[in-house]
Amino acid sequence: MNVALLGATGNAGSRILTELLARGHRVTAIARDPASLTARDGLTVKAGDVNDAAALAALLPGHDAVISSTRFQSTDPRALLAALKTAGVPRLLMVGGAGSLEVAPGVALIDTPQFPEAYKAEASAGRDALTLLRGEDTLDWTFLSPSALFAPGERTGTFRLGTDALLVDGAGNSHISMEDYAIALVDELETPRHSRRRFTIGY
Repeated sequence: MNVALLGATGNAGSRILTELLARGHRVTAIARDPASLTARDGLTVKAGDVNDAAALAALLPGHDAVISSTRFQSTDPRALLAALKTAGVPRLLMVGGAGSLEVAPGVALIDTPQFPEAYKAEASAGRDALTLLRGEDTLDWTFLSPSALFAPGERTGTFRLGTDALLVDGAGNSHISMEDYAIALVDELETPRHSRRRFTIGY
């Protein structure tokens, strides 16, 4: 597939890029600083600003999907949606956050007393982006929330998928490696199972 990737230089984005290229997809990485990405087979790098809808739209025609792996606080989701529609790209896959996942019916992780204050602004922006997507009736979107602990690690290929509830293992931990997350996201790209839905991944 021909995929545009936003945020390819980030922790999660760089692992998604590696997974995409390993599976033979053609990737256009759109970054403010193209020099920050090294040349690789199957990779095209273009300069672009994710918040400039018109400029971004000019880079997107011909792509089968856009994967967004940018920080919510620094991304205008409305500009992103407008760019896809203008460019005629039918699918958006978004790297979500764990804050909007439920820990009990109707209770989001971000709203619990133990949620770290330092992450609240980003998690709140992520929840707002998900709310915006849920009102979207034109694009085919998917929002993949990681577990609470989302960090670089091993690519095991062994994990569980869920929907709107935070996944917790037998020891009470909620975690997923960025490498395994990338597997699930590219699996969804190749074989869509969560059209216009949020889903989550964890061990």
